[in-house]
Amino acid sequence: MAADDLDKQPDSVSSVLKVFGILNALGEEREMGISELAQQVMMSKSTVYRFLQTMKTLGYVTQEGESDKYSLTLKLFELGSKSLQNVDLIRYANVQMREISKQTKEAIHLGALDDDAIIYIHKIDSLYNLRMYSRIGRRNPIHTTAIGKVLMAWSDPQEVQETLSKITFTRSTDNTILCAEDFITVLEQAKEHGYAEDIEEQEEGLRCIAVPVFDRFGIVTVGLSISLPTIRFSEENKPEIIKMLHDAARNISSQMGYHNYPF
Repeated sequence: MAADDLDKQPDSVSSVLKVFGILNALGEEREMGISELAQQVMMSKSTVYRFLQTMKTLGYVTQEGESDKYSLTLKLFELGSKSLQNVDLIRYANVQMREISKQTKEAIHLGALDDDAIIYIHKIDSLYNLRMYSRIGRRNPIHTTAIGKVLMAWSDPQEVQETLSKITFTRSTDNTILCAEDFITVLEQAKEHGYAEDIEEQEEGLRCIAVPVFDRFGIVTVGLSISLPTIRFSEENKPEIIKMLHDAARNISSQMGYHNYPF
């Protein structure tokens, strides 16, 4: 895109295009100086310098000593690797989730942490007319969801404290946990038992059960859950549901390279 075209874009769009122009240019060469880079991307040296300093602060570019030469770090590679890992994860999980769906006809979700919330990265809809509303990409609070509890229960204690400091314990129903102390107790129980529950804490009339899924390093990166209305839930069937979830999560974890699933 020519410099004149960039100038015609809204400021926010123009800035994004300039950043990616710089990243693409650096991707073509091992290292580049500001003058060479400014000429290649057709921007002023002051503009290129300003963007480079921001990208340097964020860890996407590095500068050797006091040299005028800049180069890309591996941070973009790390982001790309995570994206590829998620593609594999969803492909593996989809097979297991569809099997649970076939047996239960209920909604099955795969969710990950997204700062101070969870985000659904894959789902299989319930086959019943009465069902939970959700969509891929939807965010829900950590403290009201079974997936959120599972992800927190297997997180590093320091990370848990940092996350809890960002959470506002807002009430969704009469059953919602409203303080960090109670939430931590629930996390301890979840890790001991191998699963977490949402007992009408996010939505009245809805029960959810979630279990952990491990990556090849033994880190819980996502939670696998089943959601069903209370009128279709029974304590007698709960052990069978938990076993289904654990069997599926064990298979997914194994395909991701982790073979010591603890439940």
